[in-house]
Amino acid sequence: MTRVRLALVQIDTVVGDLDGNVDRVLATLDEVADCDLALFPEMAVTGYPLEDLVHKPGFVTRSREAVERVAAASGRCTLVVGFADVGPDGPDGPAHNAVAVCHGGRIVGTYHKECLPTYDVFDEARDFAPGTAPLVLHRIGGVRVGLAICEDLWVAGGPVERLVAGGADLIATVNGSPYHLGKQAARESVVAATAAASGRPVAYLNLVGGQDQLVFDGGSMVADPSGRIVARAPRFDEAVVIVDVDVAGDVEVAGNPGAGADLLVVEVSGMVERSDHLVVPALAPLDETAELYGALVTATRGYVTKSGFTDVCLGLSGGVDSALVATIAADALGPDHVHAVLMPSRYSSDHSVDDARALAASQGLDAHLLPIEEAHQALSGVLSGAIDGGPVGLADENLQARIRGVLLMGLSNAHGWMVLTTGNKSESAVGYSTLYGDTAGAYAVIRDLYKTRVYDLCRWRNAREPGLDGELVIPEHILTKPPSAELRPDQTDDQSLPTYDVLDPLLEAYVEGNLTRTELVAEGHDPDLVDRVVRLVDGAEFKRRQTPLGPKVTTRGFGRDRRMPIVNHFRG
Repeated sequence: MTRVRLALVQIDTVVGDLDGNVDRVLATLDEVADCDLALFPEMAVTGYPLEDLVHKPGFVTRSREAVERVAAASGRCTLVVGFADVGPDGPDGPAHNAVAVCHGGRIVGTYHKECLPTYDVFDEARDFAPGTAPLVLHRIGGVRVGLAICEDLWVAGGPVERLVAGGADLIATVNGSPYHLGKQAARESVVAATAAASGRPVAYLNLVGGQDQLVFDGGSMVADPSGRIVARAPRFDEAVVIVDVDVAGDVEVAGNPGAGADLLVVEVSGMVERSDHLVVPALAPLDETAELYGALVTATRGYVTKSGFTDVCLGLSGGVDSALVATIAADALGPDHVHAVLMPSRYSSDHSVDDARALAASQGLDAHLLPIEEAHQALSGVLSGAIDGGPVGLADENLQARIRGVLLMGLSNAHGWMVLTTGNKSESAVGYSTLYGDTAGAYAVIRDLYKTRVYDLCRWRNAREPGLDGELVIPEHILTKPPSAELRPDQTDDQSLPTYDVLDPLLEAYVEGNLTRTELVAEGHDPDLVDRVVRLVDGAEFKRRQTPLGPKVTTRGFGRDRRMPIVNHFRG
């Protein structure tokens, strides 16, 4: 039995920041210097995903130069670092999603990802060429380490099985695996099953941090040869987890290792003999609500700060959606950096203003009161010359929302604040929103969160740390009053929509389950309601294309993972 000291280096990278990402890797080298092997994320020096950056020849060339800087700083500990590598056709041809094996001041080997995903949010077959070179086992002391990148682990009969067949003692996989609800349980299942089936330990290293619509949740892990998860890194936080992994080492393989399996064996280094044994303290998995909240906080912090902003503003209405967005923003950035704007109209109830004030006070937010009545009257007067009788009904409701959007954007321009929108997935799905009004902004924090989940997260957050003076972070009255846009007298959401406990399961089946109208009815949903909801969802596609991006936290959000035609007459 041989003991490998392994470092899982779970860092938050920035797409395109080659110098900064190299510095982030180098900053950890002292911490991992006593390890035998340190794993860094997929595309660590470039950030991930690269999208069309990878089609710029100059970028790919500089990516290779960046990983060489990492290699020059490597010492006894072997580093496995992700980067974009130049392909066989040179800088003008397709690049490879690659890892460099760095040791003793140089790159001693590379591996190019073979299995390129083209589902969900991934377009890797468009962006990269698959690896075709022989797989390589890197021998660290007496231990043969087989390297894989993300999707390589998930494909039956793929690189991992060939590595094991060729004599790998330890499988190490580096990943840029984005979060959605339930994803970590699926990852642990695959890692555990691979370890148990192969009888080898499996190390899984994942990226962490927010990038555009994606949020990477970390959750790196190690499974022992029985399939038991023996080490976990935190979720949604950077961490360096160092653990000793026992491997059989130099296991007997029929014939020459690599023969018939398209494998090469490269000697990297010996290992330090140690008398101590590092065991990582047990870290329990998160429950689903804690996962969701952590994902939204991480995504918001990442998008705001990586975009060069320090502060955000949002309309705080006294309703549940804006309450949750304000709370997430405060937890992500600090309350001093969140500017809540109260914009009551003639239809706003006193209790909504009071609720918004109470939330701002309980969290220490910077609150501003900007009543919109004067602007509402002025613009109604202007429009009355073009609209017989002036704006009424929906036109008047949308006018109020657009006035609020103008005010928020004005504050953004004046102070350099990023505007957060507050619409949820239920509303976005059926078009219950106003273009250039409540959809005006830069980041839609809860865009992929159904209304019923909004309430769940609010209650979960209230059960955690209290607000100032021991008050609830989100006042209870916000959670108990009927939801309303308050754009006309005595308005409530259920006057326009089914109740959310009825609407949300139907939306989930249609949007994420991808069921047709016929299949929804066959599952027992009311046919008239199905027809209405399907018509609303399909008809609102043009709105969703014009709204800000937000973090993907479900299996199918409105974004790069659901690309429906805007003009669409199918109702089958």
